[in-house]
Parts: sequence; C-alpha cells; structure tokens
Amino acid sequence: MSQQHHDLLKLHLVPGLGRSSLFKLKENFGSFTTALKASSAQLQQAGILPTVTDAVAHSDEGLFRQTRRRLEDLKVRLISFWDDDYPEQLKQIHDPPALLYVRGTLPEADAFAIVGSRRATPGGLQLTREIAAELASRGVTVVSGLARGIDTAAHLGALDVSGSTIAVLGCGIDRVYPPENSRLFHRILEENSIISECPPGAPPLAGNFPGRNRIISGLSRGVLIVEAADGSGSLITSDFALEQGREVFAVPGAVKNKTSSGTNRLIKEGAQVVTEAADILQLLWPKLPSEKQQQADTWFIEQLDEKHRNLYQLLDAEPQHIDEISRKCSLTPMEVSAILLDLELQGGVQALPGRYYIRGQLP
Repeated sequence: MSQQHHDLLKLHLVPGLGRSSLFKLKENFGSFTTALKASSAQLQQAGILPTVTDAVAHSDEGLFRQTRRRLEDLKVRLISFWDDDYPEQLKQIHDPPALLYVRGTLPEADAFAIVGSRRATPGGLQLTREIAAELASRGVTVVSGLARGIDTAAHLGALDVSGSTIAVLGCGIDRVYPPENSRLFHRILEENSIISECPPGAPPLAGNFPGRNRIISGLSRGVLIVEAADGSGSLITSDFALEQGREVFAVPGAVKNKTSSGTNRLIKEGAQVVTEAADILQLLWPKLPSEKQQQADTWFIEQLDEKHRNLYQLLDAEPQHIDEISRKCSLTPMEVSAILLDLELQGGVQALPGRYYIRGQLP
C-alpha cells in the first residue's frame, strides 16, 4: 500500500469525514500525509467542520490496523481519484468517489448499466439476461448493483457468455448483500470485479444506495431500466444518468402493470425504448462487430502468418493511411502495400480512396 493510500484510508475511516471533505483536504494541503499532521485550526480553515477536526487528530489506530489487515486478507485494491487507473468515465461526474475499494479485476472496456425491479417478472428477468449476454458478447462491460431481480439477471447474462461485469455495492467490500447472492458474488470475483466506496464493515444502510447508484451510472455510457415502478430506487439511477450526461434507456411494459409505471414514464419523458440489445448497440456502439462477425474474424486471424496477422490487427473500422500503418508495424511501405493487397484479396481489408484502409466485412 502506497503512502498516499495509507493516509487516505486512515482519513476515510474518520467518522463524519466524507467525500467532499477528502477533496478539500487534498486541495488545501497537497497530500493526505500533510493533512493528517495539520492542526485543528488549519483543518477548519480548509473547510472541515469543528466536530470532525478532533476526530482527525485522534483517529482510531486500532480500527485502521484492523481494516488494513482485512483488506490485505481479501486482496482488496485501493484506487483513489488521483491514481492513473481510476475509471475515466467515473472521473468525469461532478461528485466522483475519492476512494474506491476494488476486489477482482476492473475491466477497461466500455461499460453499460442495467438496473431494475427486485421483484421482476420472469419475462423481465429473461429479457434482461439476454440483453446483458448480447452486450457482454460484444465486449461491453455490464454494470449493476448485485441486488435481487434485474441486477442479478444482468450479472448472470454477462457471465453466461464469459463476459465482463462489475458489481457496485452499497455496503462494505467485505460484505455480501443480499446474502442469497453469495454464489454470484464469488462468481463475479473469479474473473471480474466488485467495488464499493463504503469503508469495510459498512452495513447495507438505505442511505448508502443512492451513492451506489451514482457510481453505477457514472461508470457507464448509458443506463437501461427494466421493470421499475414509480418511486423505485432504479429511477434514482436514471436521474443520476441524466445529470451525468449519460443515455437513458427503458423497457416498455403493460400500461396497467405497476412494475412498468416508472419505465413507461421514462419513455414518455424521452428515454430510448429498448426491446432488444440491438437498440442499445445501434446508438452507443454502432461499429461493434456481431458475434458471428467476431467468430469469422477469429477464424481469419488464425489462418494468417505473423506479419499478416500483426498488420491486420492494427486495422479497425476507422480509416488509416498506409503511411500510418507502416509506422505502427515497423515494415517498409512496399511490404505493407503487398500485405494489404493480399489481405484485400482475401476479404479481410477494404481499400478506400487516398490509400486509406479499414477492416473488411468478412462473410
């Protein structure tokens, strides 16, 4: 654990010292080490409440050592807002977490959130699982909150196709909530990630979940709401998504169905209608290849020798000039031209005017 993480963790465990206060300390003192050494008067000048400054000066060393051991035992990684590996999408929101507790591997792929009713219908659960599976099969990370119902179906859909998913908790990273999702919790940990901004040991209090929801939407390029009644917590996630400039999607439902009243209202207010994953992909990721195209691409790559394969993998749907391709692959322009022509004859490359090239549409 770095010194910054060490000192930030110590401050994060101080009662009453919230996210905004941590940002104030960093801004005013430059480092959390300096903030821990500051006097009560200096802390108050930085905007810290008098009721909290004494707690900073007399932080609970026993609690800190216990928490640190717990994090080490669970192999929890700390990521602060000031770290290079902090999620870029989350950094852009107006109230990002100062500190994230992370278990497992945090995917780097674009993410999409799916949330909804804890008491979802069988049809809603099935549709959610299908949509999540299709998104994950295209390389999109599915984000949800590990709750009962729609959240569970979203995570399972991603896991069905060995895709990536992130579970965001409204409690400490060392707690499984709800308890019946213990198996799912550990399945996600095997190859994906579980994150929380709550200190270890924090119970799943109702007040923690709005903050959890802002992280779910903050990590994602868009949010899909499935079967949410008016007043549902899932609608809080859609509100955060709108504030953060994310796209909001909703699955329509029967007019008389209470579990669809919230989603139907979202659609009336301008949310994108979703009945299948294609509705999301066409708006946010129109150039992502289908599963069939990915399989054809994998087969094509396996048939190529090393030089052809390396050059082919440099290409995508964005046009690149032959000179740019040459610089990237360290081959002479003559070699690149010959390989591109060969790949074009096989259907793997499409030549554009001006000596620009993109990947071809493999059958």
